[in-house]
Amino acid sequence: MDERQALAAFGALSQETRLQIVRLLVVAGSDGMAAGALAEKVEVSPSNISFHLKELERAGLIAQQRESRSIIYRADYDALGGLIRFLMEDCCGGNPEICAPAAAVASCCAPSGSKE
Repeated sequence: MDERQALAAFGALSQETRLQIVRLLVVAGSDGMAAGALAEKVEVSPSNISFHLKELERAGLIAQQRESRSIIYRADYDALGGLIRFLMEDCCGGNPEICAPAAAVASCCAPSGSKE
């Protein structure tokens, strides 16, 4: 992830509703959530959720897929991981013990068999 992408991601996440949406989608996992369900959870109107989802999608943090009559939104774990790596890439300064706690948290949910 480059600085421009990171700025877009941080910009999208700097709004309360969008941060809530991303957190909900992370918890939802690969099942994702329909826009209507997200709107109910964050207590916003359908037009408002659409605006926020578009901003998160533009920043590359979420993806959508049509399933029957619904559009299902999912967190883009690669993009979110890239954002974490962007933040952490210079943190250790040659002292890995500094980053060990953050690295452990970042890898806590790695899929089984992941090499990260």
